[in-house]
Amino acid sequence: MRSSVISAINNNLNNAISLIDAIDTNIYTDVTVGPYYSSIGSHIRHALDFFDCIINGLQENEIDLTARKRDEIISTNPEAAKNHIREIQQQLVSYTDVNTDYLLHVTDNLGQGKVTIMYTLESILAQANTHATHHYAIISYMLQTLQVEVVIPGFGYNPSTPVPKREGI
Repeated sequence: MRSSVISAINNNLNNAISLIDAIDTNIYTDVTVGPYYSSIGSHIRHALDFFDCIINGLQENEIDLTARKRDEIISTNPEAAKNHIREIQQQLVSYTDVNTDYLLHVTDNLGQGKVTIMYTLESILAQANTHATHHYAIISYMLQTLQVEVVIPGFGYNPSTPVPKREGI
């Protein structure tokens, strides 16, 4: 596994910790922003669920992205979320020296039932990282709607977004 992949993911996860540190629990758990009326915490939890699925399925080479824990404690308790992020980061660092020259069985539901697709560890981790960034963008929208200003450069923007458009929150 290339350390640059793990470093990029852990940097992105650090942005979630920075966000959690910058807002209070009431903002973290607020469910008043439409159209989905979900909380920032639920988006953080959802993003972490994908990493959990990867970590939990890696040993048996059966990663099931539909088998998410949906741990509500992470959705409602910012400290629990930060602790879980750190656990994921430690696990990811342990993959740095792992041989990734084999394919993983990754199951997901693409809208017409479950399907298993072949991935490398790097590709499924890259997908989980991009998925987290997508949810960070939703969180940015929610913060703007709640009129909460938090500055984390590039938060919620894909790194391929042109820099002049990547202001962050």
